[in-house]
Amino acid sequence: MGVLTNRVERNEIKAGDHIYTYRAVFAYSHHGIYVGGSKVVHFRPERNLNIGAETSSETYDSFLPSSCPTFPDCGFRQPNSGVILSCLDCFLRNGSLYCFEYGVTPSVFLAKVRGGTCTTAASDPEETVIHRAMYLLQNGFGNYDVFQNNCEDFALYCKTGLLIVDRLGVGRSGQASSVIGAPLAAILSSPLKLLMPSPVGVATVTAGMYCMSRYATDIGVRSDVIKVAVEDLAVNLGWLVHPEEASEENEASNTQIVSR
Repeated sequence: MGVLTNRVERNEIKAGDHIYTYRAVFAYSHHGIYVGGSKVVHFRPERNLNIGAETSSETYDSFLPSSCPTFPDCGFRQPNSGVILSCLDCFLRNGSLYCFEYGVTPSVFLAKVRGGTCTTAASDPEETVIHRAMYLLQNGFGNYDVFQNNCEDFALYCKTGLLIVDRLGVGRSGQASSVIGAPLAAILSSPLKLLMPSPVGVATVTAGMYCMSRYATDIGVRSDVIKVAVEDLAVNLGWLVHPEEASEENEASNTQIVSR
């Protein structure tokens, strides 16, 4: 993989790799974890998983579980979950295959102009990554959110186990931070047009601000991330109540009923 592209061939990927492909003429990328056997576990909005064949796939990025003639289990997911198992062909949908990079140096990270291709954070061992992906396939990954809990966030968590403590800002996704960072850099650099007569100088400063904003939101350098075991993920994200808390709530509820 080089500076300009992370494109790989199918025989180059291995189980536990974070892979992605571009959709809608490179408008955005879709990410997942390759678990071996030509299978990928990835995260999708639930509303897009059962759209009829007549719906435009480019508009809704739909995935039709019943459309795979090769793998009977392609499209497997639990009810009310956006985590889905699909074959590599259905995941790529005729797109090219790319492999996300982990543990890159800051200079390499900044050289990647487009977000959602690499991180300075280190990856955990492949068996741990696959365990997380398969566990989340059975238990879900919460509600899909394009800025805070998307397919790239899912893959990044599977690879690193890192969870952001403050959920009010942008999630782990480099793709989302790029979408926000580019307009922000343009706005912040606009006053420089009055000081810099050269368009090249303004463009250089804007590009620098954009790259630094991407770097500041990378999970490898953020200070608001913690390591969370996949078995504890639901409690940490508030998907379900902790058993002790549930017991206390039940006791309080019963007390209120008796007092009435």
